[in-house]
Amino acid sequence: MNTAKQKIHFTDRDLINPTNPILINVIGAGGTGSKVLTALMEMNHSLTELGHAGLQIRLWDDDVITQANLGRQRFAECEIGLYKSVALINRANRFSGTNWKAETVKFEKDRLDKLPENAGASIYISCVDSVKARFGIADILNILNNGKAYSNRPRYWLDFGNSQHTGQVLLSTIGRIKQPNSEKYETVASLPLVTDEFGELLKQSEEQDDTPSCSLAEALEKQDLFINSSLAQMGCSLLWNLFRYGMTEYRGFFHNLKDFRTHPIKVP
Repeated sequence: MNTAKQKIHFTDRDLINPTNPILINVIGAGGTGSKVLTALMEMNHSLTELGHAGLQIRLWDDDVITQANLGRQRFAECEIGLYKSVALINRANRFSGTNWKAETVKFEKDRLDKLPENAGASIYISCVDSVKARFGIADILNILNNGKAYSNRPRYWLDFGNSQHTGQVLLSTIGRIKQPNSEKYETVASLPLVTDEFGELLKQSEEQDDTPSCSLAEALEKQDLFINSSLAQMGCSLLWNLFRYGMTEYRGFFHNLKDFRTHPIKVP
């Protein structure tokens, strides 16, 4: 009897045993992004203890900290008025002794259609609220993927998105990732971009109110207290597995914190 092989995506081999730290662009430093950064600090320390070169993070956000950000996002009252990216990166560097960087601009093309400086990275993690921002990121990644080969050529995009009680995390490859020969597994070289696979659903959700909240109470009406941290932990666990085990059977999940259900998404 013939049985179908299990579908597996093997991590790009250059990320498993790199000479230099892996460059990651984290886009968005709000409710999810601020917690993803904490998880990346833990991941970086664990990787270096295991003999890996670790991570080099560049955090992108042009927003400043307000009173409404306290409580749900990882900011203190003394940081009000500072750029979110600067406050988080300074704290991470002081805590971990790293030399991570902050960008106080949006990760988007300028008026002349020019790519942002320092846009190149191996991994992109997006924690953005708007559909427009996601399509903008996808556009930049496609342009970078068609450029000349270089050490920090884009390989993966990990996208976090959520509403008040629900959310999802999806891993995409940027182009094809060379896979090893395997008799045991059916290897999958390409994972579709979130904007290609769920583009229509994203556009339908575009009507959601994304105006800034004036208070924590108002913010909690849009996103409940622990949805961001719940997604951040589970999503970063997916990234950790790529490094730790060199392969994954799953490329993400749908998560409902209200009824505590999580539905994994297998590699297609």
